Amino acid sequence: MFYYTDQGRSFCSYHGDLPLPRAKGLPAEGPVVFLTRQSPLAGRTGFAVSDCGVLTEDQNEELLCRRDGGDVPPEVAAAVAAAVAAGRVRGIGMGHPRWREMLDGPQAPKKLRLHLLALGDVGSTLLQGLRLLGGDVLSKIGICDVRPGVAERWEFELNQIGLPWQYDALPPVEIVGMEDLFDCDVFLFCASKYVPDVSVKTGDVRMAQYAANGPLVAGYGRMAREQGFRGRFWVVSDPVDQLCLSALTASNLDGNGTMDGQGLWPQQVRGFGLGVMNARAAYYAKKDARFGDFLIDGRTFGPHGEDLVVANSIARYDDALSRELTDKVAHANLEMRALGFKPFVAPALSSGALSVLAALRGEWHCSSVYMDGIFMGCKNRDAQNGVEIERLPLPEALVSRIRETAARLRQVETVL
Repeated sequence: MFYYTDQGRSFCSYHGDLPLPRAKGLPAEGPVVFLTRQSPLAGRTGFAVSDCGVLTEDQNEELLCRRDGGDVPPEVAAAVAAAVAAGRVRGIGMGHPRWREMLDGPQAPKKLRLHLLALGDVGSTLLQGLRLLGGDVLSKIGICDVRPGVAERWEFELNQIGLPWQYDALPPVEIVGMEDLFDCDVFLFCASKYVPDVSVKTGDVRMAQYAANGPLVAGYGRMAREQGFRGRFWVVSDPVDQLCLSALTASNLDGNGTMDGQGLWPQQVRGFGLGVMNARAAYYAKKDARFGDFLIDGRTFGPHGEDLVVANSIARYDDALSRELTDKVAHANLEMRALGFKPFVAPALSSGALSVLAALRGEWHCSSVYMDGIFMGCKNRDAQNGVEIERLPLPEALVSRIRETAARLRQVETVL
């Protein structure tokens, strides 16, 4: 391990030739930055170092598994391990051209301004949840929809929901124009050019939307780049995980289509689709005692779609039961379609409002974060030192399933 200091900051890295002044060691107090050499969209460009196993150049899905022995690499010095244990360390990919902009770290918690684009079935239901439950973290909710009268309708409706004599308890809703869409702390993408109607009852309905919605979200990724947006760019529309990648990629391409790293950082983008999958797994676990362990220590990983991975339990993992539960959860939307209804209420609230607010509060929740070329759904949170993923000692059969899902996600061509 090598140590550096620059402008009053302390750094550590496995690389001994970084263009920074060398230091003899780490101070006993204060923040420390672990530097990798990852390129702009490789691994996790900015992340929390929750344990010494995260001190690696390979910021990919393998990090979800915490190996026996605490994952402390032999090259990690005692001073670094102590700093990690104290929560003083975060990681930054020095290969990113704007890596120094990340040095100030996450801002102190405050009430945030959130802008929500598109008020269809999902967007309007999500909006209701944010208005009713988000008063502690949201200062205002801005809404935008290209259809005439839609934003006006929801501004009128939502601002008439309130508690008697506590007229400022809920965050106010106001209409914002397209030109002000990124004048916010959180941008929530709920737009869609194509939503299959209730007659579609088979196949991967979510991926059928990708061809239409990919270019749509990419356009807003480019808009975020043009406006120098440094807030959160969060996606709820389907297919969530692939749309996140489209937005991130498009924002980092210059006018010639060259990747230049001048757009969104990977940690700015997050996908909200896994929350409802986790809730659906719990729904089936309550109905069938065979799946009951999920309610104790079950987990969900991967995308909001066919490549979902549900673990019936971490401590008592049963591969056959887990795959059966996965199949039920992944196709729950088709059950609702068979009844003649679009499945949007549970996604809008479980993946949308509840998960978004939990993320803003720094609480553990289910969402998709960037990991070496893909967005992988997992349990995570925004910690003081960056985005922290839950790391557990996973059974090898489960790790194998996660690897397979990651490999399939990497095979999906990005639509811009």
